[in-house]
Amino acid sequence: MSLKAIGVVGAGTMGAGIAQVSAAAGYEVIMRDVTEEFVNRGRSVIEKNLARSVSKQKMSQEQADALMGRIKCTTKLEDLAECDFVIEAIIEKMELKKELYRELDKICKPQTIFASNTSGLSVTEMAAVTSMPNKFIGMHFFNPVPVMKLVEIIRAAETDDETVEVTRELVRKMGKEPIMVNEAPLFAVNRILVPMLNEAMFVLMEGVASAEDIDKGMQLGANHPIGPLALSDLIGLDTLLMVCETLYNETGDSKYRPCPLLRKLVRAGHLGRKTGRGFYKY
Repeated sequence: MSLKAIGVVGAGTMGAGIAQVSAAAGYEVIMRDVTEEFVNRGRSVIEKNLARSVSKQKMSQEQADALMGRIKCTTKLEDLAECDFVIEAIIEKMELKKELYRELDKICKPQTIFASNTSGLSVTEMAAVTSMPNKFIGMHFFNPVPVMKLVEIIRAAETDDETVEVTRELVRKMGKEPIMVNEAPLFAVNRILVPMLNEAMFVLMEGVASAEDIDKGMQLGANHPIGPLALSDLIGLDTLLMVCETLYNETGDSKYRPCPLLRKLVRAGHLGRKTGRGFYKY
């Protein structure tokens, strides 16, 4: 199956990044969001990324212009009708995702592959609302998309081999490295990462060490580029709490219960860097 046009639904940080790397791989891209404001914001994120690359001489202005020329922005879902592959990067709410896939299922060609960029929701549950669950797959990019090399490819209950191979090839053409994951709560990377971040919060809450020393310990002792509490602030504590709760609810395992300190900070509105305060002040 040869891909020509790729649809990206959602023009936020992740969607804009996915649109950029898709266009950089030579595909025609249609990036869609619900309002002109969101679409324009996504477009300006891509333009800033490209301007940075040009200033660092990683690409020429002509290459940047050609790349932008391959991205069409729209607020109409119907504009994705001719896409061969559609990647969804909307808010992490299952009902909203399922509603979107019901709409796409009516609009797109039967052979179109649908991929969700979810960081941990059930890909099988999303696939079940479409008429071709065998053409549905998880495709979890990492932030910032243009920089991070990894993509988790998540096989849902009915994903067929051809869909897996087409997706793997697409990931490689984007200049990324795929890892294969069978569907499970939070997949592989976040399944390991999130409990570690949560445990760092318990260590802080129990007074074992200060936030600064916990982070320094993991940077210097485990060679992590950023400490777990600083990383939590960067991700957003509300996002992290939602992910922790997904893992806890899906497994029913008490070892995954979210740290009460995380819940308290979220309730106080201290969500990390985006609000200027989390485990640290910014």
